[in-house]
Amino acid sequence: MGTVMGDDSGVRNDLDQIEAALVGTPLAGLPIGHGPSGTVLVADVDPDRVHEAWQAADALVPVIGRLPVMVTDDDDTPMILPVPEQGPSVSELRAFAEAAESSDPWLAFRHYNEDQQVDADEVEFHARGVAGVDLTALVPGVVLPTPRPVLERALYDRLLADADLHAQVLDSARLVTSTEYWYTPDSVLLMLVPTDDVRSSAYWLDFHGALTGEEQQQFAEVLAHWRHRWDARLVASWGTMLQFQVGRRPAPGDEAWTAAGQLKALAPDLDLSRWEVAVALTAGDAWFVHNRP
Repeated sequence: MGTVMGDDSGVRNDLDQIEAALVGTPLAGLPIGHGPSGTVLVADVDPDRVHEAWQAADALVPVIGRLPVMVTDDDDTPMILPVPEQGPSVSELRAFAEAAESSDPWLAFRHYNEDQQVDADEVEFHARGVAGVDLTALVPGVVLPTPRPVLERALYDRLLADADLHAQVLDSARLVTSTEYWYTPDSVLLMLVPTDDVRSSAYWLDFHGALTGEEQQQFAEVLAHWRHRWDARLVASWGTMLQFQVGRRPAPGDEAWTAAGQLKALAPDLDLSRWEVAVALTAGDAWFVHNRP
């Protein structure tokens, strides 16, 4: 866990070392400078090469000691600063990470439909799905009324036993776990945060779903948990949207169901049913979080 050195010569050397490390990557030769709170920004990233550029920076974490995340200045921030700005102290960052580690983010992040009851006249709506595959035929035997998560889990379990329907759902929903589904702003910058610790990196992230200090700590724990469990690495933070590269896919069944619930909890504006997301997560390497005002 580190911070940018406070004296000008140290900071300049840090920029020089990073600039040298970027040689031979899609980030080579781009404008580089000081960002907010001890970060380093690389400007003018090609919007068509966001993932490729991020992967190059991610491979350099052992060399430069900074985690990369793509950000935008479409709303005029963050911008490269003329002089370095002091980041948090080591003790401040340690306190942030410790508070995050002791939190339970899934008590705070819950999808609003978790407490919804589904009556008999509403079943057809929930069984149709958003992506266009109708699971109404799988409903018989479900006792109603029932909590929506119970209904959706029953649909998911029965879907796993129906190869033809499962293939239809996968075909219609898999786009949400593809980089083709990702958003790309017109202006892209690479932000290098002054730490290689995933949990601590959330200190510098601007996410609409975590606006308070406590929510930011809980969000930090989500990042740490997802990295440990799924090797999910944050590629981009666009304010209301987050994009992850995922190294380990959840297995069908309990793993996918749990991961889908967590993704929906952090992304209330991801317009798919939980059973659709659970199917898609087993077949893709990119996660998309959408949480808008």
